Amino acid sequence: MHNLLAILRFRFMVAVFRLRDWWRPRREVLQEVGIRPGFRILDYGCGTGSYIRESARLAGESGQVYALDINPLAIEAAKQIAAAYGLRNVKTILSDCATGLSDESIDVVLLYDVFHALARPHDVMAELHRVLQPKGALSFSDHHLSEKTIMTRVSKEGLFILIDKGRNTYHFEKQIIDLHHE
Repeated sequence: MHNLLAILRFRFMVAVFRLRDWWRPRREVLQEVGIRPGFRILDYGCGTGSYIRESARLAGESGQVYALDINPLAIEAAKQIAAAYGLRNVKTILSDCATGLSDESIDVVLLYDVFHALARPHDVMAELHRVLQPKGALSFSDHHLSEKTIMTRVSKEGLFILIDKGRNTYHFEKQIIDLHHE
């Protein structure tokens, strides 16, 4: 019964987000990110996959999109989107924190409407900092949180600094931390 409820809840979420994406296309959000051909993108908490198709298009064949989620249904949805649109530059990662990606291998992390639900936000932010290239971008949005809460939680550890606030997202940059300097 629990699995059936989870499946029904996910399908409902897919339907709601498809309607939202039709009304307000996700490319409007991604235009603020500055994704260019060749970029390696981590869609952390990809959910229903709303950003996968446009991210993959912007990154081009020379780029890569990693769609990560804790929910196996989300991973399956990401695989279906990639197959339906012939997106060979999309890979999926089933995880609640660790990405399995190399240090400093990602240009942009998309962290949209998931931060409020993270069980271990400190660990996730440390992982995102690890995989982002120097001066890499964290594109952040969470309509469940106030601006003050976003600024406090994302910036408090000194891993990221706000660079710009767009209409849809906050643009943080990875800060270089000198572990040898005391």
